[in-house]
Amino acid sequence: MAEICCEEAKSTPATAVAAASVSAAAAAVAVASSALERRRRRLEMRRFRVATDPEAPVAEDVRATKRQRLLARTVSGSCPDAGSDSDRPALPERLPRYGVTSVCGRRREMEDMVSIRPDFLPGTSTQHFFGVFDGHGCSHVATLCQDMMHEVVADEHRKAGCGEETAWKGVMERSFARLDEQAASWATSRSRDEPACRCEQQMPLRCDHVGSTAVVAVVSPTHVVVANAGDSRAVLSRAGVAVPLSVDHKPDRPDELARIEAAGGRVIYWDGARVLGVLAMSRAIGDGYLKPFVSSEPEVTVTERTDDDECLILASDGLWDVVTNEMACEVVRACFRSNGPPQAPAARPNGVAALPAADADDENGPAVVKGVSKEDSDRACSDAAMLLAKLALARRSADNVSVVVVDLRRGI
Repeated sequence: MAEICCEEAKSTPATAVAAASVSAAAAAVAVASSALERRRRRLEMRRFRVATDPEAPVAEDVRATKRQRLLARTVSGSCPDAGSDSDRPALPERLPRYGVTSVCGRRREMEDMVSIRPDFLPGTSTQHFFGVFDGHGCSHVATLCQDMMHEVVADEHRKAGCGEETAWKGVMERSFARLDEQAASWATSRSRDEPACRCEQQMPLRCDHVGSTAVVAVVSPTHVVVANAGDSRAVLSRAGVAVPLSVDHKPDRPDELARIEAAGGRVIYWDGARVLGVLAMSRAIGDGYLKPFVSSEPEVTVTERTDDDECLILASDGLWDVVTNEMACEVVRACFRSNGPPQAPAARPNGVAALPAADADDENGPAVVKGVSKEDSDRACSDAAMLLAKLALARRSADNVSVVVVDLRRGI
């Protein structure tokens, strides 16, 4: 049709305008016809695949069977591999809902480490371990704590005897002391086949100039146990109020200053209060060259859970240097409100929601988080942890930022 119109336009210049209009209309009809034809072919191909693919009904049956199993688990509210209904706990109480974010921020090196170990105590399914370790000088002490702390705590708990009556203070103190001893012997106990650490490459004779803060929490259905050494922090949100479960160990804290001076040390103000003018915290794991002024003994709190508990936040000082306890708790509560009730744990094999696609600012997260997969996080908790990290960076935090948010809400 277009060619005929073009020939007529050449032969009769007086009708050029009319011919052009006819040509445009014909082209539009041709395009529409072509689109309809392609759509018709696609529909035919779909019908052909559905009719000829022998595996399609099987896949549909498998999906239907899975949906039936998940529905049955949702109705029963119990774990599929548990015992009788009277013995097994409800899944929402058994499996933790948490979110984690760890970013390098404005530092050249990433020295923060995070450990999340659900059901870490043998023989129990309701004790969950969370830890944030902020290294300084190098990352190998923080990595040691990340890999070993939960195992040492579990071992000390077993030695002390199981049950809620366990003296958690003694368990945590012995666990931190053991990690401190391992950090001191780290350089001599390593295999020659292991790759050299950054601190060995830069100053081979100064591996004892490395340490790490440690804030760990053991969350059970009835209690929250927190042990802290250093300036990382644990904060509980209860009925809209921020309740600190740890106190930062700063050299100018009155009781810490008195302890350091009683041991023969000094606190020198050099860009802030520092032990011997070097370390900006008074307790840590490692730092053998500053013993006994820098202690590894943790402060331990055991807090009974209530129905008013909302969340637990563990974070390194990269967050707390620029964000208050109250602001952090408000951010988490806002994320809880915006996400609505959490997804039913029984609707997923692991009882926790999947994360959205990884954020560009969170590219360092998977490398420094151990014990769980990033996909195991709860959406609301993950949003809260990520938002807190971004808030710290927006407020010009100069340190690595690691945040763990644990949902403590009951009856939802």
